[in-house]
Amino acid sequence: MTQIRKLLTATAIAATAAAFAQGAFAQTATPAGGEAPTMAPGAAPAMAPSQAPAAAGIAQPAPAPQNLTAPQPTDPLVQKRNANAAASAEYRSAKKSASTEYGDAKKQAKTQYKSQVKDAKINRKADRQANDSEMKDQMSGQSAQQQGGAQQP
Repeated sequence: MTQIRKLLTATAIAATAAAFAQGAFAQTATPAGGEAPTMAPGAAPAMAPSQAPAAAGIAQPAPAPQNLTAPQPTDPLVQKRNANAAASAEYRSAKKSASTEYGDAKKQAKTQYKSQVKDAKINRKADRQANDSEMKDQMSGQSAQQQGGAQQP
């Protein structure tokens, strides 16, 4: 772990030092003749293109962003470790998404089951009430026939 950290910091330091050296060299560079640049009286000092003031109404393009990345390792064990780490991360994300999909499907099935049970309870209660009322009607009809039949003789 510390070797990787050292490699990354050394790469970053080397890149910034190289960028700084190029910028400083561009500002202090002398012409091909070896003479220092001369300035006309009253003329403004020359500035690097990145430091030049913007002309009226013309915006300067932003400098291109520099991506500092470590070079790809050539060691096959390091490449295998990186590939394994990437595959593991992909597997974990796929597993997590599958788990959430399964959980959602399970919740939906559970709510559907509960609604079916509730409907079944309501239907059962309605059937019982219908059967009770039918039985009461039959019982009251039989009792009326029995009472009517007993009075006739």
